[in-house]
Amino acid sequence: MPSKVFSDRLLAVLSDDLRPLAAQRLAAAEPVLRRLLAGLYGERADFDAWLGDLMASLGALYAARPPELRALDAQRAAQPEWFLSQRMLGYCAYVQNFGGDLNGVAARIPYLRELGVSYLHLLPFLRPREGENDGGFAVSSFDEVDPALGSNADLDALTAQLRAAGISLCSDFILNHVADDHAWALAAKAGDAGARAMFHVFPDRDMPDRYERTLGQVFPQVAPGNFSFVEALDGWAWTTFYPYQWDLNYANPAVFAEMAAALLRLANRGIEVFRLDSTAFLWKREGTNSMNQPEAHQLLQALRAIVDIVAPGVLLKAEAIVPTRELPAYLGSAAAPECHIAYHSSLMAAGWVALAEQDTGVLREVIRNTPALPAAATWLSYVRCHDDIGWNVLRAEASADGSGVSDGGAARLARVARFFSGAEGSYAIGAAFQSTDPNAAHGSNGMAASLTGLQSAATEEERALALRRMLLLHGLALSFGALPVLYMGDELAMENDYSYLLRPQHAMDSRWLQRPVFDQQRWKHRDEEPMHQALAKLVRIRSCHDALAANAPRALLADAPEGMLALARGERFLTLMNFSGQAQTYALQGAWRDCVAEQAMSGTLALEPYAMYWLERE
Repeated sequence: MPSKVFSDRLLAVLSDDLRPLAAQRLAAAEPVLRRLLAGLYGERADFDAWLGDLMASLGALYAARPPELRALDAQRAAQPEWFLSQRMLGYCAYVQNFGGDLNGVAARIPYLRELGVSYLHLLPFLRPREGENDGGFAVSSFDEVDPALGSNADLDALTAQLRAAGISLCSDFILNHVADDHAWALAAKAGDAGARAMFHVFPDRDMPDRYERTLGQVFPQVAPGNFSFVEALDGWAWTTFYPYQWDLNYANPAVFAEMAAALLRLANRGIEVFRLDSTAFLWKREGTNSMNQPEAHQLLQALRAIVDIVAPGVLLKAEAIVPTRELPAYLGSAAAPECHIAYHSSLMAAGWVALAEQDTGVLREVIRNTPALPAAATWLSYVRCHDDIGWNVLRAEASADGSGVSDGGAARLARVARFFSGAEGSYAIGAAFQSTDPNAAHGSNGMAASLTGLQSAATEEERALALRRMLLLHGLALSFGALPVLYMGDELAMENDYSYLLRPQHAMDSRWLQRPVFDQQRWKHRDEEPMHQALAKLVRIRSCHDALAANAPRALLADAPEGMLALARGERFLTLMNFSGQAQTYALQGAWRDCVAEQAMSGTLALEPYAMYWLERE
């Protein structure tokens, strides 16, 4: 069927004043969208009818977009690299921990502005499953705020206040699964065949057992396997994460259409960034690990094309915790853009490895392997988040031959994992995650302050070293060339929260170590907190230097000692970082100015243990 027929289904819904701009966007993105969807669903007899209905649905959502958001779309479409600025800074928090509820978060907007935040990622705040819900990642409704956190009206008010303050709200959008009390799941349990088809349900163990031969396990301790028997379905549902989270069946075009519409409805409430959760798992294929399949990328590219048509001011962020070599696919290409932002989890993990080993070999390999970005795209850099540090993304960089196949890489990462759980004579106080084997490269949990030694510090000298380590990691995230995101509490050097052990539903999940309630006392006295002062100063300095923008040139300098990292940003900016507990020296070429101490530097520079310099050429 001619492309114009599908475009007309969208345009027919719009008022005369909206049609010209919509037609321009359709001319650019609709052919890409149609090609992608035909590749996924084109063999179905009802494909043309389904695609026409999808376009009509997109037209209705376009028409419903508030005028102020359409104005923001136009502004950002004219400046597609707006989010690559060195003035962009993210902050990530749970609503209930940071502000109590959405209105409490709104009350903290002045604090966010004081920090220089322009991007706020609030972890899941939509209505979750009753009972245990994986920290809100088991969503029961994409159209309702969790009643414990507020109302839809509160969300509308918060997005408006954030927008007025120059802060974009980022929301998790869980693409891979829904809760077992979501309306689709309830209908499937009640015998609705259409609803059942939204999920992967098998009548017996034949197909699940065949799939399991090549599948990994996300939570082998608390939720082993990838399938759960559901009595009401009289069958086995695919449940990659927990038995109460049912994977969606994207081979069914109805799933894609419904999820795209759900995302756009949230965008029309003022959410400007979506963290697309579990993107690697979207497409299932027997004989593989059902991760990073080509169709998963087609789905994300199709979603991007839809956003480019209806809400081009919105950003998509891929939560794909995968090895460095697999990251570029999540950003797409000029012919088929995918996400605007991708987590650089390898960079994050490699920074921690450098601290544990007092050697920057793995970190340098990650930086060397980091590919060039397509236009109007960026990495997301960070030190900690709500999840564990997953070491296995570094298997290739940690192995002697770079393949990730040799046992050496696994053994090396296992030593790092033990270090951050407090073994190996470590200063770190953390916890292993999802492993019964102490020799395995399990995940590691804990707040940054606890993992860098602040919690174990017995002397002022040890405390000072811990703060230096913590600032060093943040300096890497801020200067690498990315959109850096601070994790709530790190700016106040908050430590591990052990209260989760008293909650039976959380006691087996050590990720709750790094999910504390915001420390009001430290916040009130933040001007006396050394970490807050030092980090806030780095943020201010960064905002003044174009060389630290996400898309500014980056070069790894080979003349630094093994315990150091020397990173040039453009021709005039140099970051020097000592990841070792020994003093290091570096020979400067020419005259430089220390941006932190505001003094001239030249000749051979001495770096104390865990010291960092941000230098600008004179």
